[in-house]
Amino acid sequence: MSNIVLSNGVRQNLLSLQDTTRLAEKTQLRLATGKKVNTALDDPVNYFTSATLSNRANLLSGLLDGISNGIQTIQAASSGIDAITKLVQSAQATIRQALNEAAQNRPSRIGATSLGSEGVSINQTPQDVALNKKLEGALAPATTTSSGALGIAANSYVTVQAGNTTYQFQTNANMTVRDLVSEINKSGIATASVDSTGKFSVTGTGSNALSFRVESAIGTNDGTDNLGFAAADVTALGTGVSATANSAIRTGLIDQFNNLRTQMGKLAQDTGYNGTNLLGGNMLKIVFNEKTGAARNTIDIQGFTITADSLGIQSAANATVVGSTNFQNDIDLANADEALTTALNTLRSMASTLGSNLAVVQSRQDFTKSMMTTLKSGADNLVLADSNEEGANLLALQTRQQLSQTALSLAAQADQSVLKLFG
Repeated sequence: MSNIVLSNGVRQNLLSLQDTTRLAEKTQLRLATGKKVNTALDDPVNYFTSATLSNRANLLSGLLDGISNGIQTIQAASSGIDAITKLVQSAQATIRQALNEAAQNRPSRIGATSLGSEGVSINQTPQDVALNKKLEGALAPATTTSSGALGIAANSYVTVQAGNTTYQFQTNANMTVRDLVSEINKSGIATASVDSTGKFSVTGTGSNALSFRVESAIGTNDGTDNLGFAAADVTALGTGVSATANSAIRTGLIDQFNNLRTQMGKLAQDTGYNGTNLLGGNMLKIVFNEKTGAARNTIDIQGFTITADSLGIQSAANATVVGSTNFQNDIDLANADEALTTALNTLRSMASTLGSNLAVVQSRQDFTKSMMTTLKSGADNLVLADSNEEGANLLALQTRQQLSQTALSLAAQADQSVLKLFG
C-alpha cells in the first residue's frame, strides 16, 4: 500500500474522511455507553476523579446497610420497652386494686359487752346511750336524768399504735365515748365506732398489728376494760392485734401479678435484632464513615439489662417473705406501688436514651444517603455524555462523511480525466 501514489487532492479528501469516521465511531461509543469518558485515555483527570468519587459512594452504600440494621435494632428495643412499660402499668394497677380491697384485711377488736345495755330501760337505743356516756367519773349506769360514766381514771392516756406509728391523747372530765370515737378517727391509723348494740370497737386503717390501750399511767393498761373489752382482749389490745383473715381478693391477685412480673424479663429477652439485644445488655456499634483509625466515626450504644429484679419489682407472696411483697400488708403494697412508679420512670429514661440515639443514627442515615447522591452526581458529571449533544454530533458527522465521500469521488474523477488526455 505504501507503493501506491495518491494525488494530493485524493489524499486530502481521504484523510478528511478518515478523521470524520474516527469521530463518528467515538461519538457512537459515547451514545452506546452514555459516557464521554470511557477510559483514562479519554480524560485522565476526570476518569480517575470520577472513579474515586464512585468508589467512596460504593463504600458509603455498604455502610448504609449497617446503619439501617442499627436503626432496626434500636427500634426493636424501643418497642420492647413500650411493651414492658405496659406490663409494669398493669402490675401497678394490680397493686392498686389490692390496696383498694381491705375489708377482710384489717386488725380489729369489738368489745365483749355493751356500753349501753341500760338503754332499753330508759327508752333510748343502746348505741346512743353508749356514745353519750362520759369516760371519767365514778362508774355509773345511764338514767333518764344522767348519761352515766365508764369509770376511767381522770386524765388517762389513750394510745393507738399501728406498726411503728403511735397516736396518743389524754381524756378529760367532759369527754364522752362519742368524743373518744372522734379523736381516734383523727389518728389516721385506726377508726373507732359503736354499733347498734352499744359495743365499742377499734379497727386499724392498715394491715399492721394494732395496739389500743387506756391507762391512768403509761404502762398500766388499767382502763381498757372499762370500754367493754374482756380480760383477754385487754391483753391483746395492749400487745397488738393482727388481722384475723387474709383477703381472698388479694390472694387471687398474687398469681396475676407474678405472671406479669415474669413476662417482663421474657419480653426483654425477645427484643433482639440481627443478633443484638439492647434490652439484654448487648452493645450496638454503628460505623458512619469509610475511614479507618482515628478518622473513623462510630457510635457505641450500650444496651440495658431489663428484668423484673433490675427494675426493683419484687415477686408477690401471701405472707411476709424476704425479697417478696406481702399482698396482705398495706405498707408492703404501698412500697411496691412506689417501686413500680420508679420502674416506670426508669423505663421512660431508657426509652428517652434510645430515642436520642435513634435520632442521631437516623440523621446520619439521611446524611449518608444525601452524600451518596452528591458523590454519584459528581462522578457522573465528570464522565457522562450529553445524549442530545452527541446525537447532534453524530448527525453532523454522518453528513460530513457523505460530503467527504462525494469529494473523494470527485477527486478521483479528476485524476481519471488526466488519463483521457493520453487516450
